[in-house]
Amino acid sequence: MSTPPAASEALAVTTFGPTSDGPAVLAVHGITANGRSWNTVAAHLGALRIIAPDLRGRGRSNRMPGPYGLRRHAADLAALLDADGGGARTVLGHSMGAFVTVALAAARPDLVERLVLVDGGFPLALPATAVGIDDLDVAALLGPAAQRLSMDFADDDAYLDFWRAHPAFRDDWSTAVEDYARYDLDGEPPHRRASTVVAAMLEDGAELYGPAWYVEALRALRMPVTVLRAPRGLTDADPLYAAGALDAFRDLVPQLEVIEVDDVNHYTILFAHRGAARVAAAASASSAAPASEPTTKESP
Repeated sequence: MSTPPAASEALAVTTFGPTSDGPAVLAVHGITANGRSWNTVAAHLGALRIIAPDLRGRGRSNRMPGPYGLRRHAADLAALLDADGGGARTVLGHSMGAFVTVALAAARPDLVERLVLVDGGFPLALPATAVGIDDLDVAALLGPAAQRLSMDFADDDAYLDFWRAHPAFRDDWSTAVEDYARYDLDGEPPHRRASTVVAAMLEDGAELYGPAWYVEALRALRMPVTVLRAPRGLTDADPLYAAGALDAFRDLVPQLEVIEVDDVNHYTILFAHRGAARVAAAASASSAAPASEPTTKESP
C-alpha cells in the first residue's frame, strides 16, 4: 500500500511501506512515468519504506517549471533526501530515472550507499544514421509512451484502453498498471491527458546518449552499482541494451554487477511480479559484487 502523494517544497512524493521514520529506499521513475511505477516492487520490499517522487515535469510535479535535465532532477532529489534525513541509502532508478540516480550519486555520494539501475543508466547507442540528437530520435525511441503526450482522452477508461493495447502490457495487465495509469491523468473530461510535460521529455531524453559530463559521472561512482537488464524493450521487441552490451561499461564502473532478468520487457521488469521480485532482491541485497569480481547473473 502507499500513502497519498505529499507535496514538498519541490517534488510530490508517494511513500510505500511504513510511514514512520526509518531507513528509506529512494525509487526514481522513467522519462514519462511517475512514482506509482514502483508499486509492484514496493510490494516485494515488505517492511522497507520507499519514497518515490514524481520528477519535475511529471505526475503531481508537472506544474514545476523547467529547465529540466538530469542534473536538475538530481538537485531536486538531493533536496528531497536532505529533508528526509537518514544519510546514505539504497537508490533505485528505472530507465531515465537510472540516469538521474547516477547524476545524483556522482554529485552527492554522501546520499547514496548503493545504486540499483533498472534497464537504464548507461548511455544509449545512437541510431546508425544519426548525426546528433533531435526530438524525433527521442520520440521514436519511446514509441507509444511519447505519442500519448499529444493525445486527448475522453475519460479515464479511454486512457486505460490505450495502455491495455500497448504492446508491453497486452499479456501483463494488472491492478498495478491500472493504478499507475489512473494516477498519470491530468485535466478534465473530455480532455484528459497524460501528465508529463513534452518539453521535459525532450530535454531529458537528449541526455541519454552519453554527453561527456555524464560519462565522467559514471567514472566517478565508487559505491556498489547493480544494473538489471530486460531482454525486450519499450514495445516488447528490441531491448534498450543488447545482450552483453552492459558488460562493456565496466571500463567506467569496475564494480558493476549485471543481472539478466528473463521474460520481461522494459516495463514489466517493474510491473510484473516476475520482474519486480528480481528488482526487489537486488535492492535488499546486503552488498553488491566487489570491484575485483564483476559478475553477470541470470534469472533462475
